[in-house]
Amino acid sequence: MHLTTDQIEAGMPHITSAPSDVGTLDLIVRRPAVDEREVLAEGELDLEVGLAGDSWIARPSDRMPDDQAHPDMQLTIVNSRLIAHICPDESRRKLAGDQLHVDFDLSEENLPPWTRLQIGESVVVVTDQPHAGCAKFTQRFGLDAMRFVNSEIGVAHHLRGINAKVVEPGTIRQGDQVKKL
Repeated sequence: MHLTTDQIEAGMPHITSAPSDVGTLDLIVRRPAVDEREVLAEGELDLEVGLAGDSWIARPSDRMPDDQAHPDMQLTIVNSRLIAHICPDESRRKLAGDQLHVDFDLSEENLPPWTRLQIGESVVVVTDQPHAGCAKFTQRFGLDAMRFVNSEIGVAHHLRGINAKVVEPGTIRQGDQVKKL
């Protein structure tokens, strides 16, 4: 069962009260192939491939002239409070399609492009590439959820998440701090 817009809006005070300086990495999800998900307790962030074992590098981007993977879309990071709100079934949260679920304020105001985040032993940088709800997001979480994350308020808070790339490789673990640098 999917939430209505009113139900999603009712959760906004909790979602928007996520920490803005130091938060937590709640979920690491590797996508070894299209529509496949592996939840990891620990992962490696790599300069060239992003999350080791993830299929990002093999996914063509229509934003690139050569249909290769977009270098500024290596990782997608989503607010774990939003996903938990629209998907109460914890086992289905990995289906969001984002590699990193964080309890952190991802809003444009808090994390403008080129802001650096330390996650575990690694550092990533938020890029300027937009991340929007799509057909798969709609199928998994509902049309109202997709419309809400793509709405003016959803975009301002980056409710669908943000794109990032690795600038310092290292190990990340569920429960690690996420810290704005």
